[in-house]
Amino acid sequence: MTQSNEFSYNTHQAKIQGLSVQVGDMFADIYKDEGPSSSRSMDALEAYKSLRRLLPRQSDWDNQSAHVGSTAAHKATQGMGC
Repeated sequence: MTQSNEFSYNTHQAKIQGLSVQVGDMFADIYKDEGPSSSRSMDALEAYKSLRRLLPRQSDWDNQSAHVGSTAAHKATQGMGC
């Protein structure tokens, strides 16, 4: 990861990361309460994915690498909290 992609150097990306973790956590709660076929859980998942796509990938040269901050965001979607 390059310095320009670290959250301490880019507060805009840090805010997006924080939102994606919060939305991921919300998705986990809705999914747990309403199940996978709930339109609310699918809407929350789409919002999560849209936020994650706004962040750069961990490797500039690899279009398949995860987006910056993916570990914390993924844990939130699994109910492992913020």
